[in-house]
Amino acid sequence: MNEETLLRISRTYGIENWSAGYFTVNNSGNIVAHPANQDPRSVDLKQVVEYLVRDKKLQLPILLRFPQILTTQLRLLSGAYGDAISQFGYNGKHYPVFPMKVNPRREVVEEFLKETNKYRVGLECGSKAELYAAIAQEQTPESLLICNGFKDESFCRMALLAVQSGKRVVIVIEKLNELKILLRVCQEIGAYPWIGLRAKLYTRGSGKWASSGGDSAKFGLTTSELLECLRLLKEHGKGDLLHLMHFHIGSQITDIKRVKNAMKEAARVYSKIHGLGFPVEYLDIGGGLGVDYDGSKTRTESSMNYTVQEFANDVVYTVQSVCDDEGVPHPNLVTESGRMMTAYHTVLVTSIREEIETFADDLPEVTIDQDDPQVITEMKWLLDDINGKNYFEYYHDAVEHKDELHTQFNLGMVSLEDRAKGEVLYWELCARALKESELSRHPNEEFEDVKRVLAAKYLCNFSLFRSAPDAWAIGQLFPVVPLHRLQDPKIDFATLVDVTCDSDGKIDKFVDLRDVKETLELPEWKEGQDYYLGIFLVGAYQEVMGSYHNLFGLPNEAQIHIESDGRFHVSKIVPGSRIKDMVTFARYDIDGLREGFVKRLRGLVESGQLDEKSAAKLTEQYESAATWTTYLD
Repeated sequence: MNEETLLRISRTYGIENWSAGYFTVNNSGNIVAHPANQDPRSVDLKQVVEYLVRDKKLQLPILLRFPQILTTQLRLLSGAYGDAISQFGYNGKHYPVFPMKVNPRREVVEEFLKETNKYRVGLECGSKAELYAAIAQEQTPESLLICNGFKDESFCRMALLAVQSGKRVVIVIEKLNELKILLRVCQEIGAYPWIGLRAKLYTRGSGKWASSGGDSAKFGLTTSELLECLRLLKEHGKGDLLHLMHFHIGSQITDIKRVKNAMKEAARVYSKIHGLGFPVEYLDIGGGLGVDYDGSKTRTESSMNYTVQEFANDVVYTVQSVCDDEGVPHPNLVTESGRMMTAYHTVLVTSIREEIETFADDLPEVTIDQDDPQVITEMKWLLDDINGKNYFEYYHDAVEHKDELHTQFNLGMVSLEDRAKGEVLYWELCARALKESELSRHPNEEFEDVKRVLAAKYLCNFSLFRSAPDAWAIGQLFPVVPLHRLQDPKIDFATLVDVTCDSDGKIDKFVDLRDVKETLELPEWKEGQDYYLGIFLVGAYQEVMGSYHNLFGLPNEAQIHIESDGRFHVSKIVPGSRIKDMVTFARYDIDGLREGFVKRLRGLVESGQLDEKSAAKLTEQYESAATWTTYLD
């Protein structure tokens, strides 16, 4: 491709801005994935999808998982803190902990724990189910198993199983009553974990999750509750169990200044508690390290105005400064940066199935008859006479004529056929006016709404609520890019709709370096041709938070290892949900459904409306349908 084409692709999709070097465009105009930034190894995503569809018989949508990216992100995180610790002469260590709530999939958790010896990787769990899975995972003895979230007696008993199995367990107290329950259960069993206290910071984060911190935060002990916990520990003679202080000001912090303020407050609380004689030696700063979803490097909600290294530098330097001022040891730093660790490693691949048109552009040209209403003849005259000088005025005339047309229709003065003529003429006028505006040196902003309405609506084979729910729930931006044909000169403006029967099942906000686009520029779609789209950066939260709206299930999944010379290895395939899986999820009994269907057919046979052979065939077809995918074939 020439430089002009590369510049257009860059301007349109901004891949180099949000991809962190994991995704680039090759000379064929296809998206390729790399295991690390600047790594010469790469794989063409279109070739991967074609192989999975052709040779492995997988149907779209397909979730591509790249475990090498997980390892690279872990290495980047640990390296950033290692560099900061070395640069500032910090005396503590860094302990990365992966919060299972971000992506509890076994493939993700086990990939991180492969590096537990090298990076002291631990796990964080916030529920009994997560804790149950975490207990059985292999960890280095030095790494941590952090227990967050609200806890009851059974949670505490399960955590003590981990203690008895030799794990370094830290139970973080979220409210005063939890400590009372824990101390009672520990005394009964005779096993004791390390204890952490989660303090509620006055400092708030920034972005969508700013409310995670501050006075109204859901989690954390107030200062008076914190002091009462310290008193209880001393009263029971268990002050030596307090090893960790925990703080969290919210996920996806967009502004680095908030991080500095939070670290000052957190380090000060740690220092004061250490000064009271408690052997606290770990400072868990929670998550918050953001992901630049739109590549703008700003404080907007889908971005962040700092790098991983800048984040680590500010944490280390700020904590060190406060501790030196207070004359207490530098704590070991525990991080729960799950979003940063996982977001990049998965791509949801879907396909465009068909276009939902605002108006059909393949209809025959409208012809005007002598008995047509005046409003229609005037609209036809506008269409024939529109040009680069008068398009703005003619567009406004067309809007008035459309309103008049509908008024006359409601009064019974215009037939259904005449209304159809008028609507076709109106949309053709809008399209012509938009084209003239785009060709002018200074396109009129008023036509942005026209562009949005006229944009093609492409039906894509996926469920937004299952695979990218944050795009619907909180307006999170995820980069959407065609996997191929990026060099094509013919461009359509489009929005995307999913296969659910919900009007909210759409993506109509797209990544842009300067703003949020309401339409996406796509190479022209042609019916009958394969057309693959990738939704990127969906590795954090989307899999676990996705719903089964309309009983659309999990997509097919493939785990891809990138080798040299464009080769790749499919290390694992996880089949997606089938119809029987989803009706079972909805608590239907598969055998009961079959019996109900057979009963209906039996009634038809007995009444003479159906013969036995046909009934048996229908039964066989019904049973077979249970194994079909929930998505479009």
